[in-house]
Amino acid sequence: MKSIFEPDAQKEIMERLNKLTPQTPAQWGKMNAAQMLAHCTLTMQVPVGDLAVKPTFFRYIGRFFKSMATNDKPFSKNSPTAAEFVISDGRDFNKERSNFTVAFNKLIPGEHTIKISNHSFFGLMTPLEWGKLMYKHADHHFKQFGV
Repeated sequence: MKSIFEPDAQKEIMERLNKLTPQTPAQWGKMNAAQMLAHCTLTMQVPVGDLAVKPTFFRYIGRFFKSMATNDKPFSKNSPTAAEFVISDGRDFNKERSNFTVAFNKLIPGEHTIKISNHSFFGLMTPLEWGKLMYKHADHHFKQFGV
């Protein structure tokens, strides 16, 4: 699995972001493009310490699923997400694209940007695992919108 810390993966993510428009339709799920960007931004804010998320009740079993979050197999369509990351209100696409870019740019310098070692569901994660998860998550949602 690629990592968000790899320059080629970073370039790819930005190219895919630039292909996204407010009118790009989702191929599955309930979010529009602006909501998806807001959702992805929140998830990128967690490992750098900009957003605190309470551990879930299921964190004790989550560690057994951690390898699924960082392996090469894509996430399933309509996978569940934590309530903190559900975006259902209206969002401005340009603002959310800017917010996504700010959060993404905080990760670009590398693994040392990771400040949080515990994922709310998967438990203890290394910076390398966070990097893979962040890439896989962005990839999943860009595929959701066909970019």
